[in-house]
Amino acid sequence: MNQLPISFETKDFIGAALLLAGTGIATAFLVFSERLRDLALFAMISGAVLTEKLDIDFYGAYWYRGTTRGFEVTFIDVLALALLFSALVRPRPGSAAWFWPAGLTPLLVFLGYATLSVALATPSVFGWYELSKLLRGAMFFLLAAYFVRSERELRIVVLALAGAALLEGTDALRQRYLGGIYRVTGTLDHANSLSMYLCLVGPVLVAAGSAALPDALRRGCWLALAAAAAAVMLTLSRAGIPAFALAVGGAAACTCSWRITFKNLLIAGLIGAGVSLLVWKSWDLLAARYESASLKEEYLDDNSEGRGYYLRQAEVILEDKPFGVGLNNWSYWVSKRYGHDLDMHYETYDDIAFAPPNDLLPMYRYAAPAHNLEALTAGELGWLGLGLFLLLWARWLQVGAGFLRDRGPDPMHRLGTGIFFGCVGVFMQSQTEWVFRQTQIFLTFHFLVGVLAGLRHARRPAQLQPESAPEPVPAPPAEPIAI
Repeated sequence: MNQLPISFETKDFIGAALLLAGTGIATAFLVFSERLRDLALFAMISGAVLTEKLDIDFYGAYWYRGTTRGFEVTFIDVLALALLFSALVRPRPGSAAWFWPAGLTPLLVFLGYATLSVALATPSVFGWYELSKLLRGAMFFLLAAYFVRSERELRIVVLALAGAALLEGTDALRQRYLGGIYRVTGTLDHANSLSMYLCLVGPVLVAAGSAALPDALRRGCWLALAAAAAAVMLTLSRAGIPAFALAVGGAAACTCSWRITFKNLLIAGLIGAGVSLLVWKSWDLLAARYESASLKEEYLDDNSEGRGYYLRQAEVILEDKPFGVGLNNWSYWVSKRYGHDLDMHYETYDDIAFAPPNDLLPMYRYAAPAHNLEALTAGELGWLGLGLFLLLWARWLQVGAGFLRDRGPDPMHRLGTGIFFGCVGVFMQSQTEWVFRQTQIFLTFHFLVGVLAGLRHARRPAQLQPESAPEPVPAPPAEPIAI
């Protein structure tokens, strides 16, 4: 293997110094100010959709067609680290500084296995890129579990997610009807990325809109949901649209009232009219998208890079390497070796003598990441890695499913239901996409499952208390002390 053209640049050292200084200053302020913590939490969650424009990739390989292309750091990482440190050093009154969040054990096991994979893989640099993102996801998970502990923080989370959905919906409408863009992307880099992000956020907005929250916030959630639905429709994502409908519909079925009232009928009518209008306006484009390739062509055609090709490619890799080719090494090894086994011919990364300019990248043909999250994980981490990854997902879904039993309007219960269906929506679309690993989705997802863990911990004392516990008998007044 030739030496890959990757090296540190001057901007990396300058960026590292600025990030270290910014993290130290932010931490100092947040430790002593709860109001600034609230502001930082809002900026971190709502700003996640803007990280594509505001990030630094250290020691990066922008020419690599993998799921992560450098040691990425964004402004929301700075805020997350400062918030986590402040939550541990100076927790809010009445909050425990430390507990073991639900789901942390399988997350650490998967992280440990991924680290071993990267250490043993060739090349290893692309794996270290992806591992750094896994560590960032763990940081966001812990931050949410330790910081979002009451309805006060939940309101900020809901407001931030609603603001992000409104931004994406507005930008999607602008791109389609003012910019003439065929498949809108919002502030993200691809239409499928936008649809998956909204599949994650949409069910949370449904749950918040039906929870016992201030009226203004609930109305804002319904408006943001309408914007999210419009944006998903305009992405023309063949998997994203049904995944969004099923996830949002499931959340609505488990949280919204089924009583037949004039208000409920009016809301249902408005939603139906809005959906009908969107479908009518986009019908020709939607029909063209769904007719562009049949399921048979997508999964059974051996001469194209359809979804079925990636499943067959993973099978080829696992037959040769049961433990996979290494985290984030799919593109490297499929381009170099395994693509030829299926009569797909690519350029070889070892032939790159210098980092090619961006305008020349379309001239090179390298293998894309598998458009199936399980196939991608299996090809990179092997059968054991896939098993650990599915076990981690099962644990997240199990924690979320625990909130389905309670249909009360308490936000501390209802938001758990919304996050559960958001996870379901992401999982469904991940059967045809790899974009779960993109920064905006990956970090927001880990934050929300961290919220699930925090909510589960917050409700445990009430669950452990006996249903018919006798009321405490007041203690007799103390005798006066004789002096």
